[in-house]
Amino acid sequence: MGQVLHRRATTTEAVRRAIQHSQESLRALAKRYGIDQKTVRKWRNRISTADLPTGPKKPRSTVLSLEEEAVIVAFRKHTLLALDDCLYALQPSIPHLTRSSLHRCLQRHGISRLPQVDADLRWAAIYAWLDTRPRPYNLKSHASTFPLPLTSMAPRGSKTN
Repeated sequence: MGQVLHRRATTTEAVRRAIQHSQESLRALAKRYGIDQKTVRKWRNRISTADLPTGPKKPRSTVLSLEEEAVIVAFRKHTLLALDDCLYALQPSIPHLTRSSLHRCLQRHGISRLPQVDADLRWAAIYAWLDTRPRPYNLKSHASTFPLPLTSMAPRGSKTN
């Protein structure tokens, strides 16, 4: 199996290893491999031949606050609703919530895929949660509560008044 390189990579692990073990000058190595002297110096000073990870050290949302993410995660864990149902239920309390930002939030927290749970158990969990939530509720003053209309929690296909 071949080595997977990013599209801007100018060296492979074999070339990096050869650079690290070579006694030749920077200029000679750069000319031999067709790379910049800075690249040769960089790989000589590194211990490993693997690329360093890129991207943020700790991924976070640029759209959602930490409190809103906590609300979303707690809501998903308690209700076990599908993505679109979560979106519909949470949008009244988080108006700027989009489907994509919700999905990214759930992926970051490792709960984007629902466990295989019987539908009756899922609705039992939802109704148990609805009975235990405090009243009155306000997202600003109670970050751990979720203002949800009961009609949004009705099972699919059921008629509401």
